[in-house]
Amino acid sequence: MTNIFKIYDNGIVANNNAFIEIFAGEIHALAGENGAGKSTLMKILYGLEKPTSGQIYLNGHEVKITSPLVANSFGIGMVHQHFMLVNELTVAENIFLGQEITKNFMIDRKKTKEAVVKLAEKFGMSIDPEEKVGNLSIVQKQKVEILKVLARNAKIIIFDEPTAVLTPQETQEFFTQLELLKKQEYTIIIITHKLKEIKQICDRITIMKNGRFIGMFDVNALSEAEISRLMVGRDIVQEVNKPSRKRGDIVLTVNHLSKITSSGKMLLNDVSFTCRQGEIVCLCGVEGNGQRELVDIITGFDQDYSGQVMIKNQNINKKTIKQIRDMGESHIPEDRTLYGVDLASSIADNLISIALTDVSNGIFINKKRVEEVSEEGIKNYQIKCENAAQKVEMLSGGNMQKVVVARETRKTPSLLVANQPTRGVDIGAIEFIHKKIVDLSCDKTAVLLVSSDLSEVFRLADKIIVFYAGKIVAKITNVSEITEEELGLYMLGLKSMDEVQDV
Repeated sequence: MTNIFKIYDNGIVANNNAFIEIFAGEIHALAGENGAGKSTLMKILYGLEKPTSGQIYLNGHEVKITSPLVANSFGIGMVHQHFMLVNELTVAENIFLGQEITKNFMIDRKKTKEAVVKLAEKFGMSIDPEEKVGNLSIVQKQKVEILKVLARNAKIIIFDEPTAVLTPQETQEFFTQLELLKKQEYTIIIITHKLKEIKQICDRITIMKNGRFIGMFDVNALSEAEISRLMVGRDIVQEVNKPSRKRGDIVLTVNHLSKITSSGKMLLNDVSFTCRQGEIVCLCGVEGNGQRELVDIITGFDQDYSGQVMIKNQNINKKTIKQIRDMGESHIPEDRTLYGVDLASSIADNLISIALTDVSNGIFINKKRVEEVSEEGIKNYQIKCENAAQKVEMLSGGNMQKVVVARETRKTPSLLVANQPTRGVDIGAIEFIHKKIVDLSCDKTAVLLVSSDLSEVFRLADKIIVFYAGKIVAKITNVSEITEEELGLYMLGLKSMDEVQDV
C-alpha cells in the first residue's frame, strides 16, 4: 500500500501518504499511538473505507478494493476486535453465513457440518460445529471468526487487537494457531500495542505516527524500549510507581450478591468482598464469568439481584444511576461506544456531561468555562483531535477512551469503577492512565478495577479477586507472589482456593 491518503469530509486527515509492505508468509505487526491511522489503513485494505488517493498492489499488480466482498475475492480477510458473530446461530451457520452450502435450494446442514470439521482439523482448531455461538467462550468465538475468514479462502488475514481478552494460556494457544497458519504460507497482519507479544510472535513491524509511515523494521533488531520510543517519541516507563498508601474506611461493600436469569442460569453466585479508601482491588477472569453483571449492579444499570451492595454504608438498591453517582461513584464502562460517549456530540459536550454544575451559571451554560474544562481534558490526556467542537465519532477508538477517562477522573471520586480502562489505548496513554489511577488511590479513592490485561493487573492491583462461572474462586492479597500463568489457571477454572476468605 503506497501513497495512501484518507481525508474525511470535515478535513480530518487519517492517513497522510501512508505506506506498508507485507511479505508473503510473514507475521507483521502494525503499531503506533491512538489516532496514528493504523485501523484506517487496514480498513482501506479490507474495503471498509475508501482511500482519498493511493495505490494497493497485490502480488505486483494494482488492485481496487471497494468493499469487503471485493477484499474477500482477493483473498483478504479481517478478524475484528469486537467479533462479528450471531449468537443465536450455530458455529457452522456463522462460518458459512452468506455463502451457505445448499442442495435443492435448501441449506445442506450435513455438508456444512462436514466442511467445518474438515476446516477445523486442517488448522488445528477443535470446535463443535453444532454448538450455538452464544454458548462459546471468548477464545472459541475467536476460532469461529478465524475459520469464517479461512472459509472464504483468505490468504492474508488482518487481526485487530486479537489478544485483548485472552488469558496467558489462551494467548499462547492463539499464537500456536498463528504459527500453523504461517507454516501453511498464510500472511498475518496484527494491529496491537502489546510490545511483549510483538517481540514473541512477529517477524517485522511497521510503525505509524500521525497518519504517516515512520519506519519498517525486523522485530529482532529492536528492543521493546526502542519500539515504544519510535511509537510515542519518548521513553515509556513500563512499571508503575505505587507509593505506600494507608488503607482507609470501607467504601464499597458487596454482601452475598447473586444474580439469576429468568431461565434459571446463575450469573453471580454468592459474591462478597470489600474495597477501601486508597486501595486498588482488581476483578479478573475470562470475559463472561460474572464481572460485567457485577459492574452493572454496582453502577446502577441492573437492579434485579439478591444480596446487598453498599457505598459508604448506604444501600444502593433501587437508586438511579445519577443517585449512585451523587454518592461519589465514577464509572469507566467496558463498552465506550455504547455507554461511555455520545458519538454524535462534541468532545466538549462529552467531557462536561457529568459536570454541568461546574460549567453553568444557574440555568445557563458558561461557554468560557466549558472551553476551559474541555481544553484541560484534551491537553492532560493528549486527545488527538482538531478541537473540542469535533464530534466524538470522528475520533479513533483509543482517543474516545481518553475522553471517557478524562471525564470520569477529572475530580477525585470516592469510588472509581474502571472496567477495561486501557483497552485499545496506546502505550503512552496507558502509562498516563495507570499513573492517574494510582494518584486517585493516593487521594483516598477506592478503585475497583476490572481488567483482562494481566500486565495491567500486576502493575496496579493491591488485591486480586478472580471470577469463574459467576463465583469468586480466589482472593489474592500478595500479588507479587503469584505468576501470570498461575492466575490464568484460576481464570480458566483449572485451579481454585479451597476456602476463599474475605479480604
